[in-house]
Amino acid sequence: MSHYKPIEQSFKVSYEYKLHFTEHVFSSNNPLFKDIIEGYNKKGKVKVLFVIDSGVQQCHPNLSSQISSYCKANSSVITLTEQMEIAGGEQCKNDYQNVERILKAINDNRICRHSFVVAIGGGAIIDMVGYAAAIAHRGVKLIRIPTTVLSQNDSAVGVKNSFNILGKKNFLGTFAPAYAIINDNNFLTTLHQRDWISGIAEAVKVALIKDKTFFEFIEENGTRLQAREMESMEYLVYRCAEMHMEHIAQGGDPFESGSSRPLDFGHWAAHKLEYMTNYQLRHGEAVAIGMALDLVYANFTGLINKDTLDRILNVLEQIGFNLYIPIEKDNELDELLNGIQEFREHLGGELTITLISEIGAKHDVHEIDIATMGKAIVWLKEKYKPQVSNSIC
Repeated sequence: MSHYKPIEQSFKVSYEYKLHFTEHVFSSNNPLFKDIIEGYNKKGKVKVLFVIDSGVQQCHPNLSSQISSYCKANSSVITLTEQMEIAGGEQCKNDYQNVERILKAINDNRICRHSFVVAIGGGAIIDMVGYAAAIAHRGVKLIRIPTTVLSQNDSAVGVKNSFNILGKKNFLGTFAPAYAIINDNNFLTTLHQRDWISGIAEAVKVALIKDKTFFEFIEENGTRLQAREMESMEYLVYRCAEMHMEHIAQGGDPFESGSSRPLDFGHWAAHKLEYMTNYQLRHGEAVAIGMALDLVYANFTGLINKDTLDRILNVLEQIGFNLYIPIEKDNELDELLNGIQEFREHLGGELTITLISEIGAKHDVHEIDIATMGKAIVWLKEKYKPQVSNSIC
């Protein structure tokens, strides 16, 4: 046996990043993007590679030319290397050729650790581009410009990047904070209604487990939010993003080394439902169903009363969520329930499922009664079963 003692060392790495709020980020009279790049390197030009969600490009057909003009006008600070388009949506995280395309562009444009990749799009593009940027050169700098409610108030403001593989959502991934995030509310104006509503689910989620007052705001403004009133949505995005960033900084476990993810309320079922529907369900739609399911379970097990359950379900309905669980066969019920075990495997260690004991108060459980959860699935499915009209036209 060796007589040498173990050599021990410990160190801490400090991360800082900012979430900015603006409108028309690439307008010639908006200095924000230029200032962010210049703030990184005041002595010279910085190379920038843009990866743009093709759906965003279609809704904003002048975006590419605006970026070119903006970078040309600020050429003393920014060197535009390339703008590439990739089809967004969850499917982009299922095709590894997308990651390889970005890695090739990083290589071909000689993007180094002192250059920037800028991801413009919804949460899936943000996730996938962030993953590619994090593994290139062991990490090149990333700026996120999220374009959906869901990405602006939740997914893009965190420190995670991911890719789907082996039939599992986010099986590949990294913890790599972006250099900066820019929320431009102009991108929200062209969202499809499903995408507008979808992102509200994450705000309901964080309100239910952390902030009763915020839930009451959503409850009072549900109709306005559903009707696309921008003032209500701007506050919802801001407050939800603020709470997510506070959790990352103050929760004590930003890289999720433990077995608890309190911000994943409703997510064990959401992730499984997304996969089972081949991602035809939007993430936020699946989260709304997942929360509804866990709330029914919480009621069945005595954690919350029926009035609280009904109150929350009414808010989700008012916003416009369809809470029907889209499973038709017995084996699909078993497959959905298996999502609980898969969720534990994804976290590792002890199973931890976040429920609530009242609005604004989270309650973690480490065991789920499968029979009761099965009954909750059936109850929710029957409550929101589509009505078939018997009338003769």
